[in-house]
Amino acid sequence: MTEAISRVVVLDQHLPAALPVQRVEVRRITIEPHTALGAHVHNGPVFGNIVSGSAIYQQGADDEPRVLHAGDVFYEPAVDRISRFDTADEGVTFLAYFPLTEGQDATLDLV
Repeated sequence: MTEAISRVVVLDQHLPAALPVQRVEVRRITIEPHTALGAHVHNGPVFGNIVSGSAIYQQGADDEPRVLHAGDVFYEPAVDRISRFDTADEGVTFLAYFPLTEGQDATLDLV
């Protein structure tokens, strides 16, 4: 008999410190083709998954860039510089999950 449900862990990310999460904000973000977001940091961890299109993702300046496609997941650590999250010939739509502490709002700062 074929299983009707499949459960596969696609990301199991440990955080560098305990985080007293009070809420999780989920955003659907769309970036147009040929957009270079530039280096940036977030004030908290961000988890995401690509819904459609693709993005060139590079965490640290010395890390190898990789292309994220529909179904891929990613993690951006709090306050760590993300070097690239750019689009090429196609744009990208992704869901971003922001675990937030009490009174915290998610931010993105260009660096």
